[in-house]
Amino acid sequence: MRGVSCLFCKIIAGEIPSTRIYEDATTIAFMDINPGTRGHALVIPKAHATDIHDVPADVLADMAKTAQRVAGAAKAQLGCAGVNLVQSSGSAAFQSVFHIHFHVIPRYEGDGVRLPWTPTPGNKEDIAKTADKLRASLAG
Repeated sequence: MRGVSCLFCKIIAGEIPSTRIYEDATTIAFMDINPGTRGHALVIPKAHATDIHDVPADVLADMAKTAQRVAGAAKAQLGCAGVNLVQSSGSAAFQSVFHIHFHVIPRYEGDGVRLPWTPTPGNKEDIAKTADKLRASLAG
C-alpha cells in the first residue's frame, strides 16, 4: 500500500521529480539530492514498506540486487575506490524517510566521509552473552 504522505511513494508516482538511473519491476534507483559523495544514489522498492522489519524478503533481495548493479556502475563509470551500502531502520538508526531504502555511496580516497561510530574493542563477555541471545532467537 502506498504511503499517503510518503516522499518516496510520491517519487514513484511521479508527483515529485527525481533523477532516476535504474528501474525494474520491483525497484527504482535515483540520485540522492543531498549526496554524501559524487554518485550517491538511493534504491527503493516500488511497493511501500516502512523498514527492514516491514519489507518482504523477496523485495529486500531485489533491492540488494539493484544496489549491487548501482555499485558496479559507480565503480565502472565513476572510478570510485569503494562503496558503502547503508540501510537505516527507525529513528534511532537515523532513518528520516520511512520508506525502506539503501544508500549506495561511492567512496573516493580522501572524500572525508566517516563511519557513524568509532570502532573500539568491546567487552568479550558481553559480546558472548549477546551472541547467545541472538543465536537462540535465530535457531527458533
